[in-house]
Amino acid sequence: MKIVTNKDIPTPEGHYSPIVEHNGTLYVSGQIPRTEAGQVPDGIEAQTELVFSKLAHLLTAAGSSTDRVIQVRIYLTDIALWDTVNQLYSDFFGDHRPARCVVPTGELHYGCLIELEAIAAV
Repeated sequence: MKIVTNKDIPTPEGHYSPIVEHNGTLYVSGQIPRTEAGQVPDGIEAQTELVFSKLAHLLTAAGSSTDRVIQVRIYLTDIALWDTVNQLYSDFFGDHRPARCVVPTGELHYGCLIELEAIAAV
């Protein structure tokens, strides 16, 4: 197991690794729509786009890409947001269709509406 670190991967505030590699597989920790400045954008569209951007950034920093994503798990505070998230997900991944799970949750940290984690090939 290797914790992936480099200048392009932000240091987390909590006791976890943003991305870990094991046997050619990357495990991306949950990404919430919070900027490095600590701001959470308003609305599900902006929050979803931010978590997708953060995912793409981490994968690139670890030597992978979004077309190598194997599985995505999405946590939503309100399942009524699903149609919007699903459309943005489709736009983001295009023809690539990773396995996916959507989990309705209660409140997320910092008042976020969405959290996303992923597994990808290196």
